[in-house]
Amino acid sequence: MAVSITIRDVPNETRDVLAGRAAASGRSLQEYLNKELQDLAARPTVPEAIRAIRLRARTMPDAHGIVGDLAADRR
Repeated sequence: MAVSITIRDVPNETRDVLAGRAAASGRSLQEYLNKELQDLAARPTVPEAIRAIRLRARTMPDAHGIVGDLAADRR
């Protein structure tokens, strides 16, 4: 279910820039901002990305393991 979000005290200059971008993309300001918010929510924050990278790094073999695996494959 969709919800409404109200953002107060947006400077006029900011609103004008966003409205211009919306118009350039052929969308209303609401459609443009909705898409931008969805895109923002889909991207991880820097701490989230670092946490994910560290988790993946724990499961990856080190350089010695990789070289050993390559050598075993060549035999």
